[in-house]
Amino acid sequence: MKKIQNLNDLEAIKKERENAAKKELIVVCGGTGCHGHGCQNVIAAFKEQITAKKMADTVELKVTGCHGFCERGPLALVTGKGILYQQLKPADVSDILEKTIKGDEIIDSLVFEDPVTKAHIAKEADIPFYKHQNRVIFSENQKLAPDVIEDYIAIGGYGALAKAVEMSPNAIIDEIKKSGLRGRGGGGFPTGKKWEICHAAESARKFVICNADEGDPGAYMDRSILEGNPHKVIEGMAIGAKAIGAKQGYIYVRAEYPLALAHAQKAIEQAREMGLLGKSIMGSDFNFDITICRGGGAFVCGEESALIASIEGRIGEPKPRPPYPAEKGLWNKPTNINNVETWANVSLILANGADWYSNIGTENSKGTKIFSLVGKINNTGLVEVPMGITLREIVYDIGGGIPGNKKFKAIQTGGPSGGCLPEDKLDMPIDFDELTKVGSMMGSGGLIVMDEDTCMVDVARYFTHFLKEESCGKCVPCREGVVHMLTILERICSGDGQESDLDLLEEMAVTIKSASLCALGGTSPNPVLSTIKYFRHEYEAHIKEKKCPSGVCKPLINYTITNKQCVGCMACAKACPVDAIQKTVESATVNGKVNDKLKVHEVIADKCIKCGMCVESCKFNAVEVA
Repeated sequence: MKKIQNLNDLEAIKKERENAAKKELIVVCGGTGCHGHGCQNVIAAFKEQITAKKMADTVELKVTGCHGFCERGPLALVTGKGILYQQLKPADVSDILEKTIKGDEIIDSLVFEDPVTKAHIAKEADIPFYKHQNRVIFSENQKLAPDVIEDYIAIGGYGALAKAVEMSPNAIIDEIKKSGLRGRGGGGFPTGKKWEICHAAESARKFVICNADEGDPGAYMDRSILEGNPHKVIEGMAIGAKAIGAKQGYIYVRAEYPLALAHAQKAIEQAREMGLLGKSIMGSDFNFDITICRGGGAFVCGEESALIASIEGRIGEPKPRPPYPAEKGLWNKPTNINNVETWANVSLILANGADWYSNIGTENSKGTKIFSLVGKINNTGLVEVPMGITLREIVYDIGGGIPGNKKFKAIQTGGPSGGCLPEDKLDMPIDFDELTKVGSMMGSGGLIVMDEDTCMVDVARYFTHFLKEESCGKCVPCREGVVHMLTILERICSGDGQESDLDLLEEMAVTIKSASLCALGGTSPNPVLSTIKYFRHEYEAHIKEKKCPSGVCKPLINYTITNKQCVGCMACAKACPVDAIQKTVESATVNGKVNDKLKVHEVIADKCIKCGMCVESCKFNAVEVA
């Protein structure tokens, strides 16, 4: 690879790639989500069929990172025609090449079908999931192979670094401050301000760190960026290092992300080989390199001081602040930590200007945000939207609403430490400040949608259990307080709750929030406080009526079979794993006529383990849950 000395060298590579790009391009998602759907077999089939059909001179196959629409994988985009094929199998490949590439025909069975209208939508740009997004960062995933640095350069990559090399640190910092970029890791601290503090700190050694320790259940935004566009993160880190005066950087990524680790490591090696990392970057006096550190999967290491301790080889535990890492961080030297998505924004700001960036979003929350949209939603995946969009637009316009025509009940924002918001909050704009006002938070960007069958007390119990397991145990409020909250929630879910429990939960939550050492403890009461605030009636039903309105908490539910509906078909009895269903002496009525050979059934309460198999197996809605 040729060493890059300046912007002209980058432009030469870009032009060279543009001249070579004359084939019909098929882009196949090779992200972890599509790997789970078997994309490797589809990719192999494309390679085999392109060769067999002698189409190598006219068709190019590119394996990229995540496209976002994860539940529909494997995905293949025929870029020249804008057609997105989904849920592909190797057997579909031949038809795509013959009918779509050669014959200009759309294969309806392979395109998106709207779950409500049942309309087939072939063009990616017209699919509601993509149509209502503003994919500034994530759109690049579909334009490049993550292990080919020339692909990144071809879309303007490292042009912002070339610009930064010629700028003063203060000029870079001023541009980031002017853009209004706030940290995407959860805290929302102004990025430019953080850089300014670190730049002003006096030290011969400084560091930058990329926090890729993404521990929220169901969240995988950072993983997908690092998998699909690792050079974007590297370029942002290099610009940040130039701004604060650092010569060494670290990407701290959990070991459970093997694809992200592999792509990031290869990208670092390629950047070094081209003179974009290491000594005398682009022929200047700027020296900077990056090392990858693998995390062991501890949720608490997402907190910056615990992450620093882990890099230093110590137990990942947080420490009191101040001093903050920007003043005393890694090995007590000034350290700038930002998460993956924050670093990915940096080069866009320098390339397009702070004014361009600040025109996206709201007054106090600029730019776009990538969310992980999961749960009881038709279209699950990763979505990138401008700050200020409403929750309703995400759930219904992008997410396609709730499956099975169920009613929306709640959405949790901000991961396991976030708050659960009810339907009357769907029209509020999403930004750092608005979410905090209603008892939730932006967090790293997890959105979990819940429908009418969700028990909010059980949700609070589930996330409190997760946070209890992930507590490092260093401070008493988190270590002991979360355990006691969980004990009370388990008591309520089992039918042994007392009316005084709600006041006690709220009192404990306030204490844990104010006295915990780090953000994990400080935000751990959010699921409890928000569910009590917005769904208090469900807690009261559990405590006063000894009932779970959603039929989720097993100790509070009973299964009964209604005589009028039961036809004596034996389906529920066959499905029951503990023989808790027996015949009665009463004859069943089938098609309006009494059939003495068939007897209605009943549930033996003492034997029932409340697994719900009888409900699932009955086709006549004869089993009631109360």
